[in-house]
Amino acid sequence: RGQQRHPSWLGYVWPKQVGALAQMWDSETFPRPEPGLAEMDPGLQLADGIEFFMDDYNEDTQDDDDFEPSHRINAFAPGLGSLANHDGDFVNIDRHYHSSRVDYNFQTAPWDAGVGAFTPHHNMLYTTFRDVERGMELFLDYGEAFHDHALKRNDQLRKIQGKKKRAVTGFADDISRDWDFMEEHQVKQCPTELATEKAKRERLKVGMGVDSSILPGDERPYTEYRPNDHHPADEEDEEDEEDEEDNDDDKRYGWNVKPLEWLYDNGVCLSSGKLWTGTSDAEYTGRAVFSTAGIAKGEVVLTTPLIALRRDDFRIYKSDPDAEHVRDTVDKSTVIGDELLFNYAYGHPDSPMLLVPNAPMANFINHGGEEDANVQIRWPTAGSKTARLFDWAYNRQKEDIYDDKFESTNHNAWLKDHPIDVMEKSGKLAFEYVALRDIEEDEEILIDYGPLWDDAWYTFQATHPYARSGYFRHSIGVPDGFYPDNWLDVTDQYEIAEIQDLENYPLEPGVALPMTWAHNGKALSPKYGYIVGLEKGFSDRFLAYSEETGVIELYRKLLTEQEGFRLESDEFTTYKPGALTNTSNASDEEMEFFAQKYKADIYRFNMHFVAAWNEAARKNVIDGLGDAGFDLAVKAVGERFGYDNITCFHASYMGMTHCDKALMHSDIYATNDKSWNIVFPLITVEGTEPELNIMAEDMNTVVGVHYLKDIAYAMGDFGFHQTRPSNYFDPSQSDGEESAAPIRVVFGAYCSQIDETNIAMLRHIYDGDDPAPFADQFTELPMREVHWTKTGSATLRHPEGSGLPETCEN
Repeated sequence: RGQQRHPSWLGYVWPKQVGALAQMWDSETFPRPEPGLAEMDPGLQLADGIEFFMDDYNEDTQDDDDFEPSHRINAFAPGLGSLANHDGDFVNIDRHYHSSRVDYNFQTAPWDAGVGAFTPHHNMLYTTFRDVERGMELFLDYGEAFHDHALKRNDQLRKIQGKKKRAVTGFADDISRDWDFMEEHQVKQCPTELATEKAKRERLKVGMGVDSSILPGDERPYTEYRPNDHHPADEEDEEDEEDEEDNDDDKRYGWNVKPLEWLYDNGVCLSSGKLWTGTSDAEYTGRAVFSTAGIAKGEVVLTTPLIALRRDDFRIYKSDPDAEHVRDTVDKSTVIGDELLFNYAYGHPDSPMLLVPNAPMANFINHGGEEDANVQIRWPTAGSKTARLFDWAYNRQKEDIYDDKFESTNHNAWLKDHPIDVMEKSGKLAFEYVALRDIEEDEEILIDYGPLWDDAWYTFQATHPYARSGYFRHSIGVPDGFYPDNWLDVTDQYEIAEIQDLENYPLEPGVALPMTWAHNGKALSPKYGYIVGLEKGFSDRFLAYSEETGVIELYRKLLTEQEGFRLESDEFTTYKPGALTNTSNASDEEMEFFAQKYKADIYRFNMHFVAAWNEAARKNVIDGLGDAGFDLAVKAVGERFGYDNITCFHASYMGMTHCDKALMHSDIYATNDKSWNIVFPLITVEGTEPELNIMAEDMNTVVGVHYLKDIAYAMGDFGFHQTRPSNYFDPSQSDGEESAAPIRVVFGAYCSQIDETNIAMLRHIYDGDDPAPFADQFTELPMREVHWTKTGSATLRHPEGSGLPETCEN
């Protein structure tokens, strides 16, 4: 759901089992990101410390000594269940399971309209199981999986505290030091000696690959390599050599206790201390909040943090968990209902964002209408302790500490932000319930849910029970003017500004720009997400070249699995595509390409890579790129990032017709920010969903983009991306019309400034899962071919380098 791998609500919903709230494969990436990189982590998705049951104790079972709840469910638990933190060493409270009750206050379905409109679960109590002194923080046990994840994440966050960002020429902003951990980890994985082609082929299943060691004469791609003289792990970064702090200092006794004086000055009482919960006497209601003492007009009755959610988070879609394909599990074209939590959310009909209170008792406040309401909501007032606390929480950086020295300079900052930004900081904003008049002791606390809620409720109530479409669902309305104008009539979808309106704001050819969010202008990824303008007509010219050389015809046969062109998963073989078309010439027919069907059994797609296998094909493809105008793109990247030179060391076609699930991955990583995978389309299928997912630098937000003609996406070190699910054509379900099957073909060029800092890593990357016929280009420096220099002396068709004569004119 949505565009985030770990949406913020995962931090507040207890799963019936670890991983129950998200597809775990959807959270996997290669290389695996360090936990400290994710601005939103899996939250309670990894928790199993508290269990919630559908069949809690009720009037019929509470006296049955043998009854034990058994049906586990996913549950949102406001109050301590969503406010108490976890610390494995200092857990001091736990849920008292036998206190929980489930009932609808003697209402009966379907005759009573209130049944299903409020939660029947209530009276969930917590007990201490060790001494808790005044001012001590309360901790719950989130479980072992959560604890292990949190330890690793917190350890990394401690290491980067106080470190400045790393300035790199040409990037949108300075790069977070968090990425240094990823860099260091991957560098250590880089082998000190490159495997031979024969050794790599022997790792494949028998019969699945071509053993290049048996190829005759000069056709052998490469043989033995000397030991790696440029291994990046051999050079230590002195700036990063810091003595780690003793973790025992963080566990010193008393760190989790605050003096009462400090709490009075800096903390916030979520309740006025004058409230209790009980059963409401109002018709169609369940639990309620009552006053235990007189409350004066204008007094803050209750303060609550707010979970900010998309409307779409509450939708329940038609689903088929047993569907053959993951892409068919959820049918988002068919809404079958809304979550019960929708009834507890506050919102405006013109805003995509809803706010769910999660303070104790806040969700028990019932509707009193305009006449009987005795409280209303408001934002924290400037200068109040509530304003100070939540201003800090909303604006804080990782290393910030909340103390009496903090001064609020950006009051209620969420009111100025776009709803997308507010939802990314869910739980860090708050509002207050304030008395509209003097409230007497034992009086029920009531609020006005608004006229839209009133209309919806009375319509539902007046409908015959057998004519109702389901349970009552409607959000609580906020007062007029409560939502600022910038929260209204806006989208909650992440969009990239540079491609949002190309008709009126076309991308300039030869310019590399960071992708920025349309809603706030911030870079999607200062480190690796860029967009490059290509020459007008470039895509058509390179497509024509690819058709003339027979590569496109080869794809039509491979993707429709015609006789002689059907590959098994991970199998590769070589073809001469020039022999497949009448448009090729003699030199075209000499070119040999390999085709590989990449991990089809794992990711359930038919992605085929096609790339040069012999030198004639490699040189011809590079020349074809140059003739079509790709030099402009290479120059744009080189000048943007201040490189001395660039070599396009690998170029590959990628084609497919269907995809069920693909890996979020980065093709290039840990090359000292000097390498880019530049991808552009040749053939796309019109009228389809976006084809490519790009993950933002927060390692959480994912945006889907269309491939666009004469535009390339450039993804640098750790540029995580993913093929999106699609189903243009499935050969296994073919009706015999293979020749007319829609296909998608894109092209990617790996371009890098290759030097002593990254040659070993690039050689390791190139000699990965795919065939690597030209790995010998990484045996020595300077590189044999350089396709761009900052002086402008080298081009794709006329390269420079150690492998070419100085007077070579081609």
